[in-house]
Amino acid sequence: MPSGTALVNGATMLGCQFGGQEVLQACTEMELLTTDDPALLTVNPFTTDIVILGAGLYPDGGIRPVLEERLRTGLRLANDFPFARVVVTGGVPQNGRTEAQAMSEWLRGAGVPPHRISEENQSNSTVQNAQFSNRLFYDRGTTGAVIVTNDFHLKRAMLNFRQAVDGRIPVAGVVARG
Repeated sequence: MPSGTALVNGATMLGCQFGGQEVLQACTEMELLTTDDPALLTVNPFTTDIVILGAGLYPDGGIRPVLEERLRTGLRLANDFPFARVVVTGGVPQNGRTEAQAMSEWLRGAGVPPHRISEENQSNSTVQNAQFSNRLFYDRGTTGAVIVTNDFHLKRAMLNFRQAVDGRIPVAGVVARG
């Protein structure tokens, strides 16, 4: 791609999907991240998953503000695309519940039907979020993934997920907003 080109967060659909580590990293770095809905959900909301990344819980198991931002953005997407499935990630337990469990409870409390929510509750890092979610994607025929996390985390998370899916599906992202 020419120098100075910016890919708008998944707009190419196949952009940043193929190539080795260096190509994926360079392509991901060129993307302009936004809070806008990615094209993946508009084109195919039925088998594109909304993936909300965990962000550590308080010692009492409560949700931290940074995680609530991610959940609110994920909820907006879930409401805008009512056929899309939602994956919540995070396995680091606090007070007997994982991040994924706390997130699932929050989303159900906000009106997302339980059948739409899947928990990836084994991971301890973003790399593991991607690896374990990839198994879920494969098992249920996911054709695209939209990662929801904060701006300081999104490019790295998208790169981790792109590496995990190894070009099998496109990965886009949405910046969580407060």
